[in-house]
Amino acid sequence: MGRYILRRLLLIIPTLLGMTIAVFLLTQFVPGGPVEQAIQKVRGAQLTSGASARMTAEEVENIKAYFGFDRPLHERYLRWLGNVVKGDLGRSFIHQRPVWDVIVERFPVSIFFGLTSLLIAYLVSVPLGLLKAVRHGSLFDGISSVAVLVGYVIPGWALGIFLLVFLAGGGFFDWFPLGGVVSEDFEYLGPMEKVADFLHHATLPLICWLAGSFAFLTLLMKNSVLEELNRDYVRTELSKGVPYSRVVGRFVLRNALIPLVTGLGGLFTVMFAGALLIERVFDINGMGLLFFNAIVGRDYNVVMGIILLSGFLEMLGRLFSDVMYAVVDPRIRLT
Repeated sequence: MGRYILRRLLLIIPTLLGMTIAVFLLTQFVPGGPVEQAIQKVRGAQLTSGASARMTAEEVENIKAYFGFDRPLHERYLRWLGNVVKGDLGRSFIHQRPVWDVIVERFPVSIFFGLTSLLIAYLVSVPLGLLKAVRHGSLFDGISSVAVLVGYVIPGWALGIFLLVFLAGGGFFDWFPLGGVVSEDFEYLGPMEKVADFLHHATLPLICWLAGSFAFLTLLMKNSVLEELNRDYVRTELSKGVPYSRVVGRFVLRNALIPLVTGLGGLFTVMFAGALLIERVFDINGMGLLFFNAIVGRDYNVVMGIILLSGFLEMLGRLFSDVMYAVVDPRIRLT
């Protein structure tokens, strides 16, 4: 397994190179970049002051040099790559700050929502899916299936709007705030009050984050358990007089969890698990909104930084899932 892990880790390097080259080329040819935006601002300022909106070739070249666009394309990429090797992701054109600082600012919120929703989804979906499978065809199974499917069908952002209208002062109940992650007077609150205030703001967004993944994992768990219950080893154990609950708890549950192990790789990418529309509905400054604004604003360094980090963590997550799959299922051999 050690050689397999080493080979997969080494494959990350060419994969990231190919990914970043493709994204870098794409960003360089998209119109409306930082150079064009800077030229438009200068011309706007000149028109406002009554001066001519024309710019000399030297002024345009100075703007290109400021953003590093005065060099050939391959030199710009190699320069960016060299800075990345040194731990420098560049400087944000919009925020006028290092890209790493801009991304790290969004980490706490994104990690909280991503990690919490992932853990809750597994903690609830596994026992619920198991119970639905054991009671397949019962009234409980039917009612819970309707609730699960409704959560799966309704988009997170639509559910967020519905919750805000009914539970956040939209004409019915005023139990939760309209948006944000903390109140305006958050810094003046005590430690426990800060925790309560944050959780109060996070409740509705968490529900929206959970809706889709919760339904998917529950149905996956149920189907996996049903498949295991129909296997020969279950009938063999029952014929030996082994109690049904023991067969399910000792054998079926472990085997049924194998397909769900693949989702554990998401632990590596929870800080980039931003849901753009949900963040916009609840006014949350997470990674999804940052990435969207960077694309719209042609903030290429932020786009490249997020792509690089998320791609690296995604590949680590997949490797982790493969290793966990082999650990849970002894039949799997990683070579």
